[in-house]
This record gives sequence, structure tokens and C-alpha cells, in this order.
Amino acid sequence: MPLIRPPALRPGDTVGLFAPSAPSHAKYPEMYAHGKDVLRRMGYRVREGALTARGTHEGYRSGPPEARAEELRELVRDPEVRAVIATVGGANSASLLPWLDLDEIRAHPKILCGYSDVTSLHLAWLAAGVSSFYGPVVMAHFAEWPDMLPETRASFLAAVGWTGPGARRLEPPPRWSAHERDWGGAEGPWKTEPRRFEPNPGWRALRPGHVRAPLLAAHAGTLLSNAGTAIFPALDGWILLAEDFDAPMSRLERNWRQLERMGVLDRIAGLIVGKPAAFRDEGAPFSMEQLLLEVVGDRDLPIVTNFDSSHTQPMLTLAQGREIELSAGPQGVEVVAHGPWVEATA
Repeated sequence: MPLIRPPALRPGDTVGLFAPSAPSHAKYPEMYAHGKDVLRRMGYRVREGALTARGTHEGYRSGPPEARAEELRELVRDPEVRAVIATVGGANSASLLPWLDLDEIRAHPKILCGYSDVTSLHLAWLAAGVSSFYGPVVMAHFAEWPDMLPETRASFLAAVGWTGPGARRLEPPPRWSAHERDWGGAEGPWKTEPRRFEPNPGWRALRPGHVRAPLLAAHAGTLLSNAGTAIFPALDGWILLAEDFDAPMSRLERNWRQLERMGVLDRIAGLIVGKPAAFRDEGAPFSMEQLLLEVVGDRDLPIVTNFDSSHTQPMLTLAQGREIELSAGPQGVEVVAHGPWVEATA
């Protein structure tokens, strides 16, 4: 079925916040409160889901899967809510899937934004025929102190607000960071310890090529956890962006090899690998890129690495299932978004 673009998000619109997996909003309330304030300063009204507003949790998760799913469904059905943004990722957003209604998602198309474990919900939105957004979450991005990083903010606003016409070129940010700080306390390191940045070397053209195709952006481990289910996408002729947070070489090899054994690398038209936030070579005498080429073999795919839509900061926001043009060659990498990712609103 044709993929629906959700309506654009404008200042004054209401965004709904939900906790699909980890209860970071409850464990780090001061940082979460700051994230909500940043959203309000950006001009949005904020509406917390019923479960999130209670601030309760069950240890590693924000609540029972039925309650987490109902929180999200209530926000989807709410006519005043124009976007739903995850508080954070985690490890078990897939538990919501049996309680989601794909017809309901399609009947009320609205922006879903999140990354990492939220990949499972992106697959549900795609199965419902609605484009969603691999992008910032409240805790890790909007709650950056003293404000959301300007590069992350600009990319988010362009993704959810630009209605065209024409094309829009995506650019690598001039800096990047994998600096992790404790989120606890009103005056914790998240607030008092300045983020460390490094100059961004840009995106790497590992294998040359040119393709114009729809994109799926995904956390590789979460994507693979949905293998064999009804919502795992075919990906024929698509560009796949795969990224990992905790990325020892052994895990990268396992994830990439599973994609290869499932036939995914034979079906896609291009491959992008996001910057790993916690890369470890584990003593390997070869690089991450050499390992990737070993797995891909002689398949004729343009391959780009070091991309800035992953667990590093800043983060570019990308639309699921929307067409991009990817060019990789000796002169570098160019990524162009063709057409808007949202529908114009009155």
C-alpha cells in the first residue's frame, strides 16, 4: 500500500511523550523535566502519556506491555497530538507489538520519533503504511544541557517541518561526540560536565556507487530481534542504515553476518553504517571497515560508514520509507532527500 506521510509538526502543536521500554524518565526526573522544558521552549505543547505521567516503573521497564501499548495508542488516537516522541529507548519495545492496531495507526497517521530500541515501533508504523522518523528522544537529545544541540535540532525541525518542494541535501555535522555522562541528580554530570566533542571527519565512501531508493534506518540488534516476524520488512531495493551502540567487533560481525545469511544484503540497493558510540576492536588486526567488506563480499552495493544517525551526538533525523539519493565515490559522500517527508498542513 502507498506509504502515508504524516502531517507536518508546527509551533503550537501538541507532542505526546511515551515510554516504550526503559523508565529513564522516572529514574532521572530532573533531566526529564529539562527535556520537557526544551520542547516547550521550541514552541510545542507537551502531553505525557498516562503511564509516563505517573512516573512509575518495573525496574528495567516502564510498565507491563499492555499498559505501555495502551499509552501509545491513546496518544495516537488523540486528535490534538501531532507527534509522539519516545522518552528513551531500552531493550523491549517489541513487547508492545501484540497490542498495537496497525489499522488504527494508519487511520491516525502522525509523527513517531525515536531511535535504537524504538526500531521495533518503526517497523510497526511501516507495516501500517505510515512513515516514521529515526531521530531524537527526550532524554538523550532534547534534554541535553543547557539546550538541545543546534545540529540535532535543525535536522529534526527540517525532517518534521519542511514541506518542499524540491530536494534537501543532508550534511555531516562539523563535530561529534560519544561522551557519556551520568544522568542522575539536579546537579549531576549531565548538567555540570561539559560534553567533549571531536572534529567530524565526515562520512566515508567505503564502496562507490549511486542509488536513489527508500530508506530504512535501524538499530541492527533490534532489527534482527524482529527477524521471522510478520513486520520484518522485505527491503527489496531499499537503502539500509544499520547502527549499533555497544559495538565490539565480535558483535558487529555477528549482526552483519546474520543480515548476510538472511539474504538482506542481496536484496538491498545500498548500505549505510552509523557511527558506533562504544566501538571496541577487541584486538582484531583489521579495521571495522575491513570486517564489513569481508561480510559484504563482492556484492555491488554503495557502502557508506561513519554516518551521523546513531547513538552519537549530534544526530540527523531520517524518515523511514522515504526516498533518498546516495552517492559515494572518490570525491566523498552526498545524501539528498527528494521531496518532503511530511504533508503540508493548513
